[in-house]
Amino acid sequence: MGPVIMAALLIVGWGVFAFSAVRRWRLMMVGAPINRGDDRVERLRRTVTFAFAQIRMPRYPVAGIAHILIFFGFLVLLLRSLILWGRGFDESFNMWLFASDQPLGHIYAFLKDVFAVLVILGALVFVYYRMVKRLGRMTLSTEGLIIIWIIVVMMVADIFYDGADIVRHARAETPAAAVAFNMAEPAGSFAALMVQNLPDGALNCVRHAGFWIHAALVLIFLNLLPYSKHFHVITAIPNVYTQDLNPPGRLPPLVDIDGMLEREETLGIKRINQFSWKAILDFYTCTECGRCTEQCPAASTGKKLSPKQLTLDLRDFLYDHEKELVAAKVAGNGEAAAEGDVPEQDKDLVDGVIDPEVLWACTSCRACEQECPVFISYVDKIVDMRRYLVQERGEFPNELQAAFRCLESSANPWGFPSDERDKWAEGLGVKTLAEHPDAKILFWVGCAPAFDERAKKVTRATARLMQMAGVDFATLGNEEQCTGDLARRAGNEYLFQMYAQANVETLNGYGVNKKKIVTTCPHCLNTLAHEYPDFGGHYEVIHHTTFLADLVRQGKIKPTKPINQRVVYHDSCYLGRYNQVYDAPRDVLRSIPGISVVEPTATRDRGMCCGAGGAQMFKEEEEGKERIANVRTLQLLDTNPDTISSACPFCQRMLIDGLADNEKEDMPQMDIAELLLESVGDEPAPA
Repeated sequence: MGPVIMAALLIVGWGVFAFSAVRRWRLMMVGAPINRGDDRVERLRRTVTFAFAQIRMPRYPVAGIAHILIFFGFLVLLLRSLILWGRGFDESFNMWLFASDQPLGHIYAFLKDVFAVLVILGALVFVYYRMVKRLGRMTLSTEGLIIIWIIVVMMVADIFYDGADIVRHARAETPAAAVAFNMAEPAGSFAALMVQNLPDGALNCVRHAGFWIHAALVLIFLNLLPYSKHFHVITAIPNVYTQDLNPPGRLPPLVDIDGMLEREETLGIKRINQFSWKAILDFYTCTECGRCTEQCPAASTGKKLSPKQLTLDLRDFLYDHEKELVAAKVAGNGEAAAEGDVPEQDKDLVDGVIDPEVLWACTSCRACEQECPVFISYVDKIVDMRRYLVQERGEFPNELQAAFRCLESSANPWGFPSDERDKWAEGLGVKTLAEHPDAKILFWVGCAPAFDERAKKVTRATARLMQMAGVDFATLGNEEQCTGDLARRAGNEYLFQMYAQANVETLNGYGVNKKKIVTTCPHCLNTLAHEYPDFGGHYEVIHHTTFLADLVRQGKIKPTKPINQRVVYHDSCYLGRYNQVYDAPRDVLRSIPGISVVEPTATRDRGMCCGAGGAQMFKEEEEGKERIANVRTLQLLDTNPDTISSACPFCQRMLIDGLADNEKEDMPQMDIAELLLESVGDEPAPA
C-alpha cells in the first residue's frame, strides 16, 4: 500500500498546489504590465546577496538569525523530502551521490541532522515571540503559529524516523546490540538512543509515523503557503529578483500626461488593478513581520499610517475581489468603466480601502523600505495614490494649496519674488553661469537655501568655503527655479514635470551635463540626479558635504581653529537612505580640531526622519501622540551634545522647531559647512 498512498499523496498535494499557484498567478496578472527583465546579472547579484545571503535579516539579530537558520535548513532538507518521497515507492531509494556509502552522503547526513535541530531552535524563537513575548510589531495570528508548529513537527518526525531506522538496521545485524552515539548523524543517533528499548512493533510505528508525518506535512505546508502570510516562502526570491533597479530616490513618472488626459486615463492609482503586477507581488510577499511599521516615524508617533497595514489592506481587498478582477481581465476590460453602477472592485481605493490621512502622514523617508528584508516598496504606492487624490479629485491638505499656487506663480513654494533668488549672495562676488559660462561647477542653491533666512547662512558658508578653496563655480542666479520635489512627493506630477522640463532646458542650454553640480539641499540632489534623467537631464550631482570632505582631504581647505564641542549629527533621509551619503558629513566634522562626534541611538540608515519630507514641510502634521521633529530632537539631545549638526535645510528648520518645543532654544543647530567655516576662519569677501 505504501506506493499507492505515496502516489496519491503526491498527486493530490502537488495537484492542489498547482491549482493554487495558477490562481495566484492569474490574480497577479490583473496588474498593469511593467518591465523587470533588464540587467539580469545585477538582479542575480542582488538575489544572491539579499534573498539567499539574507544580509538584511540580522538587523534584528535574534529574529534575523533564527530566520536564516530556518531558511538554510529548508534548503538543506529539501533534498531530504525528495528522498523520502522516493522511499514511498522503494524503501532503498537514495540519490546516488547522497547514498550512505558515498563521501557526499556522509557529509549530507551530518548537515541534515545539524540543520534539523537548528530549524527547530529557530522556529521556537518565533514561538516565543508569538506566545510569550508577543512582539507588537508582528501580526500574531493562529495561522502563523500553525505554520511554525508544522515546521517543528516536520523536523522532529524526520529525526525520529532516522532514529528508528538506525535501531532497525542495528538489530538486523546484531539483535541484542546497543546503539552507539554516532557524531556523523548526531540528531538521528540521539533519537535512536531514546527509542532503542522499544519492541519491534512500536519501533516500526515510530519509524512509519516519522516517515509519513514528514512526507505529508511537507505537502500540507506547501498548500497552506498561497493562503497565508508564509506565501513569502515562495514569492520572496522572485520579489527580490524583480525589484526596481533604479536609484531609490526615483519615482516612476507619469508618461505623456496630456495624452493620458485626452484618453481619459487615471492620473495616479484609483483602482487595485492599476497597480503593476510587481506591486501585487509585493502584496503577496509581505511577511507581516512589522519591521517597516516599527521604523516608520509616522507610526511611531501615533499617526494612522502603518506601512505593514497599508500593504495588508490592499492585499486583502485584492483577495476579496479575486473572482471579479480575474473575470474582468479575461474579458478584456481590466480597466473597467467607472461610470454608473460601479463594481465593488473598481471603486476608489482611497476612502474605500485606504484612509487619505494614512497617505498624507507619510514623510517619504524610506525607513520602511530600508528595513524590509524582501524589498517591498511603499513610497511609490503612496505617491501614486496621492497623485490620484491631487490630480483627479483635487483633494489634499489645505496648506498645500498655497504651496502649489506659489510654485506656479513664483517658482518657489513660499511665494518670494523670483528676482530675489540671488540676494543671498550679496557682497560675495558670486558669478552666474550667464556671466561665467565656462565655470566647472554649478552651485545649485535651491529654494530654502535661497530664501529662508537661517538657510541662507549655510548657503553663504558653502560659497565662502568654495571661494577659499579656489573652486571655479557659478550659480544660475535668478534663472534657477524649484526642482519640483515638493510637487512630486505631494502627488502634483503635472506641476513637477513642468519644472523638470524647464530646468532641464536651462541646464542643458548651459552645458551643465558636462559640469558638476554642487547643492546643499538633499532634496534637490535627489531630484536632479535621479529624477531629471527621465526628462533628458543627466548630471553629476554632489552634496556639499561630500564636496567639502574632498576639499579637506586634498588640503584645499584646512580647518585649524579648535571647536571644543560634542557634536551630534542628524542624518537626512534624502542624503542617507536615498543617496547613501553617511560618512562625508562625519569626515568633515572629524577633520575639525576639538570636535567629538557622538551618535544617537537611531543613526545612519536607521536615523529617524525629521518629519519634513514627502511635502510635510509645507503642511500641518497629521494628528498623533507626538510631533516627529520633537521625538527626533529628543533622541539627539539624549547624547548630551553641545551642538546639533545637520546637512539639509529642511532638517535644520525642523530641528530648530524641535529645540524650541523642547525649550532648548539656546542649543546651537549648525550645518556642517558652518562649523567647517568657523574652524577655517572667514576672510573678507572678494571684491
